[in-house]
Amino acid sequence: MILVLDEGTSSTRALLFDGTGQIHGIAQREIENRYPQPGWVEQDASEIWEATFAVAQEMVAKAGGAEVIDGIGITNQRETVVAWDPETGEPLAPAIVWQDRRTADACAALCKAGHEAEVQARTGLLLDPYFSATKMRWLIDNVPKVANCRQLAFGTIDSWLLFKLTGRHVTDASNASRTLLMDLEQVRWDEGLCDLFGILPRFLPEIVPMCGDLGETTLFGASIPVTGSVGDQQAATIGQGCLMPGATKATFGTGLFALASTGQERPSSQHRLLSTLLLDDGKHRLFALEGSVFVAGSLVQWLRDMAGLVNTADETEALARSVSDNGGVTIIPAFTGLGAPHWRPDVTGSVHGLTFGVTRAHLVRAALEAVTMSCRDLAEAFSADGAAWESLRVDGGMIANDWLAQDLADMLGLTVERPSNVESTARGAAMLAAAGAGLFEGIGEAVAAMLPVFVSFEPAGDRKARTGRISQWENVLGRALAP
Repeated sequence: MILVLDEGTSSTRALLFDGTGQIHGIAQREIENRYPQPGWVEQDASEIWEATFAVAQEMVAKAGGAEVIDGIGITNQRETVVAWDPETGEPLAPAIVWQDRRTADACAALCKAGHEAEVQARTGLLLDPYFSATKMRWLIDNVPKVANCRQLAFGTIDSWLLFKLTGRHVTDASNASRTLLMDLEQVRWDEGLCDLFGILPRFLPEIVPMCGDLGETTLFGASIPVTGSVGDQQAATIGQGCLMPGATKATFGTGLFALASTGQERPSSQHRLLSTLLLDDGKHRLFALEGSVFVAGSLVQWLRDMAGLVNTADETEALARSVSDNGGVTIIPAFTGLGAPHWRPDVTGSVHGLTFGVTRAHLVRAALEAVTMSCRDLAEAFSADGAAWESLRVDGGMIANDWLAQDLADMLGLTVERPSNVESTARGAAMLAAAGAGLFEGIGEAVAAMLPVFVSFEPAGDRKARTGRISQWENVLGRALAP
């Protein structure tokens, strides 16, 4: 058995996998997101650990004890930053979540000073508050407990969980690649970038491969090795079997993240996409082109929790089907700014085209369509970079909605493949952990053994309606992006 710890933006979960990819148990706890100021998003790192430990204990008991677990795999929300004191093991400040925009001015100043081209060349990333380095700098500048801690430890969520489990201050290469501090080709901390952001390298964790011997934990009775660790979007790409050049997946979770494997060749984007490390198992390195949209499933969560338009996310499918179109409504889902390919942290969310004829169903349908159109914008950017999608594998809780899956196929004009079990992120972590534990000879063998079957959605629909929707979206988005 493989125990996967899947720490997301809205919840933390533990899952039990066997060597065929079958799931034998899931435990889940919600994680509170806090919004102390507009554009700020924080979490309690202690709450994350306590919830993770609780769900892990539940799954260890379900498995029959720690002795029958061959390895632990970790997958996590990326870019979120934790600062802690390694002597006490306690966090020094709230974790700053990947969605947080408080460092937008700092990023703009670095761009104005002409640093973005150099940063992109070294890291594959752009200067945006999404990434970790400016979050770290903000904590040093604004939290005295962080600034005055002599043994300060910084890390993304993988690093925090690995420390709490094993006592080691390490991070896997996929998460390190999202900090703005790692040389993407050398897979090591870049001293020049550390100087640029004012982060001492000794505060940073050691970068290790994504599978193998990452430490061991005795917190659940017998010793269990930690044999895999990977950022959630790389995990989902691996879990979908998208390792060969050109293979593309899109995850519809809190946000929308599309990755297209480029194999051993590091991509270079001319259209505001990201180059990222897809796989580093200690023997092989694979790269990917990535597009990151900050709002997807969180828009449905807003419909439910803040706007009160639905009681459950499941209601959105029936409501979308109940009307023939969006009633002229367009939603720009820039609740935390716009990500790829626009990268406009200053743009806010908005609703356009309201009339007295607009119903709850029209608003819900417009919200789902906003996610589809955000995905289409990504597809256009990938194509412009010479990485056109030939088909698309999708996962994430939001894509269980059949209407949305079909709408994607219609608007992209592509076959959309959805796995029979959409737990691709956790499955990818299980594949890595299984390979790292020696259950397979390598990640390729693990992927082949644990990959699920897929359901296909073929493009259909009216071409005129498709053209009209694209025109409506582009007109409204253009106004939203105007200075």
